[in-house]
Amino acid sequence: MSVYRVTEVIGTSTESWEAAARTAVETAAATVREIRVAEVVRQDVTIENGSVTSYRVRLAISFKYESES
Repeated sequence: MSVYRVTEVIGTSTESWEAAARTAVETAAATVREIRVAEVVRQDVTIENGSVTSYRVRLAISFKYESES
């Protein structure tokens, strides 16, 4: 049996939503082991002077709790 935790992270990029998601997962993976799934919860953009300046993705990531045995 396994137990998983789900937490939300937000990634940003000036390139694309895909790059924003990659940034969020790679940053979370630096401190959280056993990330299993990342689900896109929300996507949005920031706009300045009528142009998109950055992409933001909110992800629900799930990771497995480690057994102490």
